[in-house]
Amino acid sequence: WRQYRQACELHLRLAPPAPGPVCNRSFDLYACWGDAVPNSTATVPCPWYLPWYHRVQGGVVARRCGPDGHWVTDDTGRPWQDNSQCEDLAQVQPLQRQAWLLEQFRLLYTVGYSLSLVALVVALLLLLLLRRLRCTRNLIHANLFVSFALRAGAILTRDALLPHGHGHGHPLQLLGMQAGPACRVAQSLAQYCVGANYAWATAEGLFLLRLLVATSGRRCLPAFLLLGWGVPVLFVVPWVVLRYLFENEGCWERNGKVAVWWVIRCPILVAVAVNFVVFVRIVRILVAKVRAHQVSRGDTRLRLARSTLTLIPLLGVHEVIFALAGEGEGGGGLRLARLCLHLLLTSAQGLVVSVLYCFTNKEVQAEVRRGWQRCRL
Repeated sequence: WRQYRQACELHLRLAPPAPGPVCNRSFDLYACWGDAVPNSTATVPCPWYLPWYHRVQGGVVARRCGPDGHWVTDDTGRPWQDNSQCEDLAQVQPLQRQAWLLEQFRLLYTVGYSLSLVALVVALLLLLLLRRLRCTRNLIHANLFVSFALRAGAILTRDALLPHGHGHGHPLQLLGMQAGPACRVAQSLAQYCVGANYAWATAEGLFLLRLLVATSGRRCLPAFLLLGWGVPVLFVVPWVVLRYLFENEGCWERNGKVAVWWVIRCPILVAVAVNFVVFVRIVRILVAKVRAHQVSRGDTRLRLARSTLTLIPLLGVHEVIFALAGEGEGGGGLRLARLCLHLLLTSAQGLVVSVLYCFTNKEVQAEVRRGWQRCRL
């Protein structure tokens, strides 16, 4: 495809200008179009980079040039185009089914992130407006909620700016068309928010571990602020520079160069590994306290199990399973099932954390009741 694009751009640059008004020459990321006279149908051979070109090499792609010297557009505002002679009929149905599944996955995580965003905003208002809840522990919770909310908002904004495949055309058109600076800025901010979210999950785990070991965590808030909001800059900025220099295509949503992708992926995997180690360490401390009868009253096993389960979404321990499973391994059905589960858990994580650490928190509930009673009085 790159060779085809380079040959097309060279041809368009060297071809002499046509006399009179014409529909302009262009490369639409699928086929190479020369100048076309008004009120005519332009055709070009099927692109030779198609893997099934040997089966469609006699076909053509068609466009219509209007009487005003502009390409005729369809309902989506893009130039109308007939690619039917260049399609591989044996692959059309599987590709359509996969595109439909991916669209359902996008709808799934859009709903998850939207619910998480609403719940997180409400939880943040409660933690910040109720004065008695202002302590180091809740401030760290609030920063984690902010990181979850920014992650959800950034991903939803990025998806809104990304072109979606609702119209006609080749997948390469749908991936790269209309990708401008705004989309790339949104993609960069989304990557920063994702990194900040993982960093704040690590800060939460380290803070809980410090409380269990040292029984005090007041002086660690500045360090956690630097970890949560500062460290992601150290790998997101180099990633942006490398993408701009070596892979400045589309909306930066495709990761063709593995080395560039690992600049941003490796720190996230490190954060996942640290969170898992902290999780195991906290559970071991809780088990030791139960065995030493340091946990008072109630069913200690039930309390231990409940504490362990509530730590899983807080620290993102489920990410370890997907990190070990890999991103490109397994068959098509298994890969899609893993992707669906991962998107569901990740998008709903903010909702679960806000419910567990705010809405069902007895301290928060007591303050809300007290405030409600004051309002009634």
